[in-house]
Amino acid sequence: MIQKDKWAWAWVPVLYFTQGLPYVLVVTVSVVMYKKLGVSNEDIGLYTSLLYLPWVLKPLWSPFVDLKSTKRKWFLWMQLLISLAFLGVGLSLPTNMFFTITLACFWMAAFASATNDIASDGYYMIGLTEEKQSFFVGMRSVFYRLAMVTGEGIIVVMAGFLENRYGDNTKAWSITMSAAALLMLALTVSNFFVTPKFESSSAIAKDKPEGFLAVFASFFRKKNIGIALAFILTFRLGESQLVKMAAPFLLDSPENGGLGYSTEQLGTIFGTAGVIFLSLGGVLGGILISRDGLKKWMLPMVLSLNVPNILYAILAITDTTNIYAVTTAVIFEKFGYGFGFAAFLMYLIYIAEGKSKTSHYAIATGFMALGMMLPGMISGYMQQWLGYGGFFVWVVIAALPALFLLKFIEYPADFGRKSDKTDV
Repeated sequence: MIQKDKWAWAWVPVLYFTQGLPYVLVVTVSVVMYKKLGVSNEDIGLYTSLLYLPWVLKPLWSPFVDLKSTKRKWFLWMQLLISLAFLGVGLSLPTNMFFTITLACFWMAAFASATNDIASDGYYMIGLTEEKQSFFVGMRSVFYRLAMVTGEGIIVVMAGFLENRYGDNTKAWSITMSAAALLMLALTVSNFFVTPKFESSSAIAKDKPEGFLAVFASFFRKKNIGIALAFILTFRLGESQLVKMAAPFLLDSPENGGLGYSTEQLGTIFGTAGVIFLSLGGVLGGILISRDGLKKWMLPMVLSLNVPNILYAILAITDTTNIYAVTTAVIFEKFGYGFGFAAFLMYLIYIAEGKSKTSHYAIATGFMALGMMLPGMISGYMQQWLGYGGFFVWVVIAALPALFLLKFIEYPADFGRKSDKTDV
C-alpha cells in the first residue's frame, strides 16, 4: 500500500524548484547569454525557440516513463544529465564553435528537462492524496517561480557582475553556466535524499497506461478536442513572441531601437521585481479560481495576460528609457502573465481529466509548448521587419484569436472550485 503525503513539505518545494531551474536557463537565460555574446536577434529567436521542441514532443515518450522503472529514478537521472549539459555549455563557451556546441548542450538539457517534468508531475500525482495535491499546488507554483527568480535574477546578475569584473563576456558566462551546473547537481543530490521511495508495484500498475496508442486515441477522442487544442495553441500567441524579444529590447542600443540597459539591470528588473509580481499574480489567480471556479475568471485572466503588453509598445514607440517606467511595464506584464496563466493551467488540468491523466496532461502541455515554440521561432524576424515598436503592436494584436475562441470552449463553470468538504 502506497504511503500518500509522506514528507511532502520537504520534497515538493525542492522537486519543483529543480523543475523550474533548467526550464528558465534553457528558454530565457540562453536568450540573454547569446545576446551578450553577439548573436543576432534572428538567430536568437529561431534557435532558442526550437529549444521548446522537447516540451512539444514529450507526449511521445510520456507513456514510456509510466511503463518503465519508477518516476523517482527517472527524474533523478534526468536531473544529473541536466547538470552535465549545463557544465558542457560553460566549458564550450570559450571555443570557436561555441554557438553550435552550446545549442547541442541546451538541446540535451531541454530533452532531459522535459522528461524530468513528466516524471516529477507523475510522482506528485501518485505521491499525494487529491486534497494534498490541491493544497500543495500553490507551493509548487511558488517554488517554480523562485527558480525563475534564481535564473532570470541571481544568475543573470552574477553574469553581469562578472562581465564588469573581467571585461570579457565569454569568460563571465562560462563561469556563470558552470556555476549553474553545480547548483543543479546540488539540487539533484537534495532530491535523492528528500524524495521517499513510495512507488510500490501496485501503485505503478494502477497508474500505468494501457499502451502508447490507447493513450493517444483516448486523448483525441475527448469532446470538442479540436477547439480545445486551437485554444491551447493560441492562448499565448502574443506572449510567446514577447518573451523572446523583451530581453533583446532592453539590451539593444538606442540606435537599434532598444533601451541600452546593462545585463545587471536586466537581471534585477526581470529576476526580482518581475518574478515577484509574476508569483503574486499566479497565487492570486489560484485563490480566485479556488473560490469561484474557472468560468468566472477565464475572460479577465485572458485579458490580464495580453493587455499589459501594450506597455511594451508604448515604451518602444516613445523611446522611453526611464527605469521606473520600464520596471512598471515589466511588473504589470509579469503580474498579468502570472494571473492569466492560472486559468490556462486549470484548463489544461481539465483537459487531462480521466484515465491516463499523467500522459494526457503531458500531451496537453506538449501542445502548450508548441504554441510557444512556433510563434517564438518567427519573433526575431518579425522584430527585424517591424522594428521594436511595430513588433510589440503586433504582439498585442496576436491576442485576438484566443479571445475569439473563448466562446467556443467548454468546461464546467465551477471547475477548480474548492469543495466545502476540503479541509486544506
